[in-house]
Amino acid sequence: NPQGVWKYFHELNQIPRPTGQMEEVTKFVMNFGKSLNLETRQDKAGNVLIKKPASKGYESGKTIIIQSHLDMVPQKNADVTHDFSRDPIQTYIDGEWVKARSTTLGADNGIGCAMMMAVLEDNLLNHPPIEA
Repeated sequence: NPQGVWKYFHELNQIPRPTGQMEEVTKFVMNFGKSLNLETRQDKAGNVLIKKPASKGYESGKTIIIQSHLDMVPQKNADVTHDFSRDPIQTYIDGEWVKARSTTLGADNGIGCAMMMAVLEDNLLNHPPIEA
């Protein structure tokens, strides 16, 4: 669902998440998984795992593993005042492109996280077990 991908990408970009400061984005993703009543856990290293059972008739399929990372590289133009520890990423549409105002977009790998969230939320998709 492309709308879900863009919705979650926008929501992720509202959460400051530079490398080493991922508590809030981790909480966001944990709450997301729990809100869908999916098995959701965090290991000692801080990794989040969300498991979605197979659709009916797909239980014997091989588990699909989807991987991404929650943090982003905090880069900005030299003339910009942006505090990556508290300011959201300001995105906008330019023709067919999604861009950020004078900072990195957060697509590495926010878009991967957003895609995983959209897949996990989709109840119309027939699938084997998913681990994300």
